[in-house]
Amino acid sequence: TGENSYSCSDCGKCFKTSMVLKLHQRTHTGEKREKPYVCSDCGASFSRLGTLKTHQRIHTGEKPYSCSDCGKCFTTSTDLKVHQRTHTGEKPYSCSDCGKCFKTSKELKVHQRTHTGEKPFVCSDCGKCFTTSTDLKFHERTLTGEKPYSCSDCGKCFKTSNKLKVHQRTHTGEKPYVCSDCGTSFSQLSNLKSHERIHTGEKPYSCSDCGKCFKTSTKLEVHRRTHTGEKPYYCSDCVKCFTTSTKLEVHQRTHTGEKPYSCSVEGWACNSNF
Repeated sequence: TGENSYSCSDCGKCFKTSMVLKLHQRTHTGEKREKPYVCSDCGASFSRLGTLKTHQRIHTGEKPYSCSDCGKCFTTSTDLKVHQRTHTGEKPYSCSDCGKCFKTSKELKVHQRTHTGEKPFVCSDCGKCFTTSTDLKFHERTLTGEKPYSCSDCGKCFKTSNKLKVHQRTHTGEKPYVCSDCGTSFSQLSNLKSHERIHTGEKPYSCSDCGKCFKTSTKLEVHRRTHTGEKPYYCSDCVKCFTTSTKLEVHQRTHTGEKPYSCSVEGWACNSNF
């Protein structure tokens, strides 16, 4: 038999195995939405047995693919491959507009929206648009106040699992991201990237209104509010609005009376009002 010995009677396209041909034929028969492989744990259905097996690792906790550099384990070979790029520094996906490179095609796709201005995720409450579904979810929790992720050490709650993970490093002291220029280490990758721009002087984020450049997209976003007048963070006690979450947090202490910063100099009562 030839390398592609299974041919489709509808379009003549050839395939290596009868299983792949069968999956292809669903595009002609209308069975393309058929998902015959069902998870016995949660009822999710899949068109391929392999996809079901990968899915089931969510329930079993199985992570059969381990990194030879650090020992971290993953549920799929694709996840492992992407992780290994944190060790090799490989960034195979480059932006055709600015040449910036990324570890995954997903990261590149999200980045390209900074050029196109595309914001496909819309808040059903206020109509505000976002470039990623994660940003939309975070925004929605700003409106509802929901913080579903709690720290097992101190009980503090967070809007995203990533923020919880970063917070937990305040307990463990872990700082896994190290600057190759000066050796300074950071608990967050974004902080390392921002720090590295001290060495390079790079300011890749520019304001389309005035041309001013910034080291981080967050600083650019905050700056843009000087043009738009937007104040997305509001106090649930008095409904006063702020341009940044930090300003809101400081303001809220006027309601709670919290004074989190104490003076370490003996004899100074720095927690009292001056």
